[in-house]
Amino acid sequence: MPKLIRFYITHCIIGFGLAAVFTGAILWLNVANLWHLISTSDIGLMAVIVFWVLNGIVFAGAQCTVAILLMAERDDDDDEPRGGRAVPVRVAANR
Repeated sequence: MPKLIRFYITHCIIGFGLAAVFTGAILWLNVANLWHLISTSDIGLMAVIVFWVLNGIVFAGAQCTVAILLMAERDDDDDEPRGGRAVPVRVAANR
């Protein structure tokens, strides 16, 4: 399997795992009385699955983004200009 695909799948799995922990914490702490709503509803299991999947999409995207941004090499020599030569440009004044 190519490294890029393995990287993406690994971080998506991490994101969905974090979403599962988040969903469990939301239900455990009974935020907005969600535990009561889910436990007394006949489609509560579907609601939990939908809540987890939607949060998983967000967490997986955030996890992949953070992982990519942390891959950048740090360069402490950013004080020096890296462009080409500066060329003066003449501008005619309108009078």
